[in-house]
Amino acid sequence: MSAPILVAIDGGNSKTDVVLADGDGAVLAAVRGTTSSPHNIGVPGTIALLGDLIHRVRKEAGLGPEVPLDRAEIYLAGADLPIEVATLTAAVGEAGWALDHRVDNDLFALLRAGTDNPDAIAVVCGAGINCLGRTEAGAYARFPALGVVTGDWGGGHHLAQLALWHAVRGEDGRGPGTALTAAIAAHYGLPTVEDVGIALHFGDIPGDRLAELTPILFEVAAAGDGVAACVVQRQADEIVSLASVAAGRLRLRNRPVDVVLGGGVLRARHPLLHDAVVAGLAQEVPRARPVVLDAPPVTGAVLLGLDALGAPPQAKAAARHSILNSRSR
Repeated sequence: MSAPILVAIDGGNSKTDVVLADGDGAVLAAVRGTTSSPHNIGVPGTIALLGDLIHRVRKEAGLGPEVPLDRAEIYLAGADLPIEVATLTAAVGEAGWALDHRVDNDLFALLRAGTDNPDAIAVVCGAGINCLGRTEAGAYARFPALGVVTGDWGGGHHLAQLALWHAVRGEDGRGPGTALTAAIAAHYGLPTVEDVGIALHFGDIPGDRLAELTPILFEVAAAGDGVAACVVQRQADEIVSLASVAAGRLRLRNRPVDVVLGGGVLRARHPLLHDAVVAGLAQEVPRARPVVLDAPPVTGAVLLGLDALGAPPQAKAAARHSILNSRSR
């Protein structure tokens, strides 16, 4: 009897990774696409994009249309509220990609990729910010993560906006002087950061280039600029707050718990941010073990699928090893 086949998907705000694997942990094929977040492209757009990627990964694996997929594990940014998860789950069922399927927020994949321990918390700080906690008993702590309207603060996009905000105010006198002013003007090759703001307003600088300011914020902070350093510290405080609140809800604050740190901002290990997060966790969740994610989050989607199929530990180890090796090449 051949091993069951699963498709695992991690869909973010900027990219979507799809992996085809079997129940023995062999990775059969992998493809990457653009954003699949329903917040960005709507549910019909999400289903259309995922359908195309699943077709591509099947073709790459040489899997004929007569071969069924036993399971689809789909984890998406933008699957935040129960109604969103239910809507996406129904749409995936109607698409008929696999005999069985599960859809949820992409933090579930990140958390599973980062740790095997049942008591764990994940904080993602990439384009945006979010947090998820779980316990061995099956309890979860979640946040809506819909942006400012649900109390969120930080993430790469917000940090970039703040970098420009402080730079402009430092230039025109409404705020304290900061090295962000000269650094941002020089980055875009313009005389002033007011010119940068105007160029963004008229589209002379494409809006998606604003994200380039996040690493500049960290560079300026590392060089000793007080304004930039305060923004970085505020981001660290927010990350610690999310983890601490999740731990409190789950009664894990004084128990051993892995805290998986993912997303581009955290995975970059900027010393000012990383050290502040570690120090904050030590104070608020004393037995926390910070774990910076070293695997693509789609690894977690594969592992969750193998969990559901009852695969043995060696199959999960093989899948993790294969995905890590493919990313390093």
